[in-house]
Amino acid sequence: MKKRIVSAIMAGTMVASLVACSPSPEAPATSAETKAAGETKAAAETQAAAETQAPAAASEDANTLTVYAWDKNFNIPALQAAEADYQKNVNPDFKLNIVEQSQSSDVENAVTLAGSAGDYSTLPDIVLFQDHYFKKYVTDFPDAWASFEGADVNWDDFGAEKLSYSTIDGVHYGMPVDNGTVIFAYRTDLLEQAGYTIDDMKGISWDEWIEIGKKVYDTTGKYLLSMDGDGNDLPYMMLQAEGVSQFKDGDINLSENETFKKIIDVIVRGAKENVIYLANDWSDYTDQTIVGDMVAGVMNGNWIIPTIQQVADNSGKWEITSMPTLEGNGKEGFASNGGSSLYITSNCQNLELAQDFLAKTFGAGSTETYDAALKNGGVITCSAKAGESAVYNEGVPYFNNTPIYAEIVKMGANVPVVEQSDYHYPTRTQVAAAIQNIINGADADASIKDAEDQVRFAMQG
Repeated sequence: MKKRIVSAIMAGTMVASLVACSPSPEAPATSAETKAAGETKAAAETQAAAETQAPAAASEDANTLTVYAWDKNFNIPALQAAEADYQKNVNPDFKLNIVEQSQSSDVENAVTLAGSAGDYSTLPDIVLFQDHYFKKYVTDFPDAWASFEGADVNWDDFGAEKLSYSTIDGVHYGMPVDNGTVIFAYRTDLLEQAGYTIDDMKGISWDEWIEIGKKVYDTTGKYLLSMDGDGNDLPYMMLQAEGVSQFKDGDINLSENETFKKIIDVIVRGAKENVIYLANDWSDYTDQTIVGDMVAGVMNGNWIIPTIQQVADNSGKWEITSMPTLEGNGKEGFASNGGSSLYITSNCQNLELAQDFLAKTFGAGSTETYDAALKNGGVITCSAKAGESAVYNEGVPYFNNTPIYAEIVKMGANVPVVEQSDYHYPTRTQVAAAIQNIINGADADASIKDAEDQVRFAMQG
């Protein structure tokens, strides 16, 4: 399950393209001409989407809700599980009309088109929306959304970091669905060859991790970690585990961010010493380094698990743990990468039904909803309650019969809340380029400052 995002900044919105769970955008504009071209392209793509996709508006039936969602193998099975749960336990006449979208940008385009026209009557009752993008669309189209005010939901059952994306000025707009908590998975057989166990990887510093990685490479010829060098998620994940953001008070914050500089230094040293392999692109990352068996470790959002599991011969050899930190000394690192939530639109004709449906399935931590979502689509809950079920606590054979899903839910509750920005992906692109430049011999401070300047230019444009 990987998410791929191609983003372009429009005159009031950001359009992105998604295929499942891991984002990968284009670089932001670096000149007025490039930016103008990007806006023209985005507008053309949006218009094309409008011409090819007939809108499916909110349902007028008292027992039916219409929802837009993408990914028939991941998100849609989760919605079907919730539908069956609500039919069985609340309303046997209930029907969820799921309108499959090819990618997340289809949903974003639908909201953009409705908002630009000032007519939200084309929107469905509910939409699935990426966490990193929602606040941008609330800012641009505040009248497009209904809240969960008055719904019976125990919000304390969800981690604060997950809720931070969908809670604005204290108002809950979204119902969490999938869990983007980061895992660090290791091949325990390869660690053993180098003289280590999974327990040796828990609560260590990144400096200690690099030393272990050097020995693993010398012993096995495997890197301890890989990442897409163009869409490099390592800086964001490693920084969040420190409780620090790449943004401060709405502005980009790299050149004077000492924690960020230390993180970049770890990545550069790891790459130079054959501990981290920076792949050419997403396909190289997944197909060559993970499925191609080049690595002894994988760190990313837990949606990376099916990619790891593609190598049947390695079943039973993997286990998961938390991330290292700069400090180490037993301190574990926790982060999140990816994820989405369900939102009710202002066009919903039966707000009480929509609130009740989402509150009593995803919002209630229903084991019937979440157990089926996990079994049928691999969606891991954000609900602490649901994570305690027997299904979540079953040992997973591929991961040495450890109950990884229950562990992921517990880790998710510890992810720090850090400042987010609509420029998350443009920042990732510029930081990835800076890392490559530093590895190739460029001055670190100058490269980081240049990345910061490029992002700030885009933010002010």
